Amino acid sequence: MQRRHFLKTASLSVAGAAAAPFVSSSRARADETYTWDMVTSWPKNFPALGTGANDFARRVEQLSNGRMTIRVHGAGELVPALEVFDAVAAGTAEMGHSASYYWRGKVAASQFFTAVPFGMTTTEMNAWLYYGDGQTLWDEIYAAHNLKPFAVGNTGPQMAGWFKKEINSLDDMQGLKLRLPGLAGEAMNGIGVSTVNMPGSEIFTSLQTGALDAADWVGPYNDLAFGLHQVADYYYTSVWNEPSAVLEGTINLDAWNALPEDLQAVVTEAARASNLAMYSEFAFRNAQALEALVNEHDVKLRTFPDDVMAALYQSSQDAIQRQVDDDEESRRVYESYAAFQKTVRPFSDVGEYAYLKSRDNVRD
Repeated sequence: MQRRHFLKTASLSVAGAAAAPFVSSSRARADETYTWDMVTSWPKNFPALGTGANDFARRVEQLSNGRMTIRVHGAGELVPALEVFDAVAAGTAEMGHSASYYWRGKVAASQFFTAVPFGMTTTEMNAWLYYGDGQTLWDEIYAAHNLKPFAVGNTGPQMAGWFKKEINSLDDMQGLKLRLPGLAGEAMNGIGVSTVNMPGSEIFTSLQTGALDAADWVGPYNDLAFGLHQVADYYYTSVWNEPSAVLEGTINLDAWNALPEDLQAVVTEAARASNLAMYSEFAFRNAQALEALVNEHDVKLRTFPDDVMAALYQSSQDAIQRQVDDDEESRRVYESYAAFQKTVRPFSDVGEYAYLKSRDNVRD
């Protein structure tokens, strides 16, 4: 009996000793707070893009009940606009907000996670990321660079850009100096245009001084904010280059892995909410800004001629094919992207696209 009493007492003591650290550790973990820095490619508080990063940070702090704070820095405050990828990968900042096609020189496949010329719409792109293989592939590719990516915003369809002269044929495109990143930039190069990549903050001056003949930025809301209508007369609305444009949030992978699971869930859901919020804001603000550009600033809206659009489509397919032939990661990503687009396109055609055409036919 004494032996049984001793064993029972010893067992309870061991169990208590094992349980005590778990309770203490759990309590300390729940009380731990995190303060991160987010570097961005946008001017501080720039409409939708910059404020979208602010919105994400606000959601994280609110959903975490103050356990996690993210300090948002505009382009150039901690790192230059186009060095966000490297800064976050190295741990200079825990997080970044930018667009993945800026890093095509470092990660060729990254371009497919922002925009593909003549590719998927925002609704289709979100479906690929959330329900297809998009997010999984993005995670795999970025993990090799010590990063965890999220979709944290989307501009929706972007305009073809601002041109100093009117485009009446494919011949008028020859030799133009155009700001346009990503695969669309490669496609423009293929039809005789010379493209460059630069931060949005440099576009106005480059158009004003003649360093550029034309430039793509985003859409009416952001283009009006930069005053691009003051330095170019023609606004081309032909959507081909970026039918959807994902804004990415990148997190240093070591910082991500150090977060407890509940805060990882907070960041994930805040990213989803901010992704939808930015897209919705652009839908509203672009409509307001377009009206202002046309009615208050006498901007001349134009569409590309048929020969230009046909040339851009073929050049886009050629640029994509070169990309997938030269890079294994790009091949894997685009195979998934193209297969998903093939799956969802029939419903898009008979659904939203068919409805928009019907609405146009019956409206006053």
